[in-house]
Amino acid sequence: MATNNQKHRNVLVIRLSVLGNVAMTIPVLYPLCKANPDTRFVMLTKRWPASMFHDRPANLKVVDFDVKENHSGLFGLLKLASRLHKLYDIDAVADLHNVSGTWIIDAWMKSHGIQVARLDREEPKRRALVNHKTDEPVTPIHERYRRVFRELGFETPDNFTRLYEGRDWPTSPIVPKKEEGQRWIAVSPFSSHRQKAYPLEQMEQVIDELCKRENYHIFLMGGGKAEKVALRPIARKYKNVTSMAEMKHQFIDEYALLSQCDVMLTMESANMHMASLVDLQAITVWGPTSPACGYLGYNQMEEDDIHLDMPCRPCSITGDKPCKFGDFRCLKDIPPERIAKHVIDAVEYNAEHKTKHTKLAKAREAAREEQNTNQ
Repeated sequence: MATNNQKHRNVLVIRLSVLGNVAMTIPVLYPLCKANPDTRFVMLTKRWPASMFHDRPANLKVVDFDVKENHSGLFGLLKLASRLHKLYDIDAVADLHNVSGTWIIDAWMKSHGIQVARLDREEPKRRALVNHKTDEPVTPIHERYRRVFRELGFETPDNFTRLYEGRDWPTSPIVPKKEEGQRWIAVSPFSSHRQKAYPLEQMEQVIDELCKRENYHIFLMGGGKAEKVALRPIARKYKNVTSMAEMKHQFIDEYALLSQCDVMLTMESANMHMASLVDLQAITVWGPTSPACGYLGYNQMEEDDIHLDMPCRPCSITGDKPCKFGDFRCLKDIPPERIAKHVIDAVEYNAEHKTKHTKLAKAREAAREEQNTNQ
């Protein structure tokens, strides 16, 4: 284990997929970079996730690659490792993925005398949790990321607030002007695994309830042809609903939109983590997975976890397993009225207190109250 991070000047950081897991590196990486300004961190990820690293510290370099372009298979990854070492003079590796593809890069680096630290996937804990042999939660992924950097000898402060901290939020031509008194709600009804998605027909009932309030405007988050087609009838039905899937947009547009929203309603998906990047409260519907699996959004609150207490939950860590009952009852049995009420309560509370009131905001409020008490 390194005892002095000054020996490491160029650190390769690897997290290849999925989108949400890459997004979760940002609250760890940005404070890390700021706390270690004399070290260059080279983030290696795939092309699409690479484009979310906005407002990054000067000493963070993001390198995207396409597996199909010269980097497929054993020899392609060995060639990639050699190229990265040559281009960036890599002297340490933080493997935040720890899968077969990254092992190849790790092995090449180790063979050249470079220190490698890997993510602890905590497989025994994961298996015990989903097999219901224990209720002990998996260590949150953000903390496991920090452990990797600490193994390399780095200071890893836990003080991320949001992207564009201390600066104006970006603007976007596709984001309308928010009128006085409007309440904006981002609704993300999809997930990378369909098993984690609340039935769309029931989500429409939630939206119907929200749309009864004239000052509420709903932005449906989605992308790709299938999601566009699925969301189109809902957006056409309600005058105060906009489908972002109909518009070609990038992460900069999402940041511009989410920074103006009062709350997000989402599945356990990448959008929950996007909300964390803009310090937005995420009300999250959990089905086959659970915050105990270690993937709760940074600074999000378990109080905003909507779920059913069922002995079969969680049945998988990432939500990719089929339902043993075949009907995904952990999701479909959640009443739409319950979800709508939670959203409305959050929106109105935030409006009354003029804050998004995330976990971070609550912590600050508690600290102020303690300080006032001590005085």
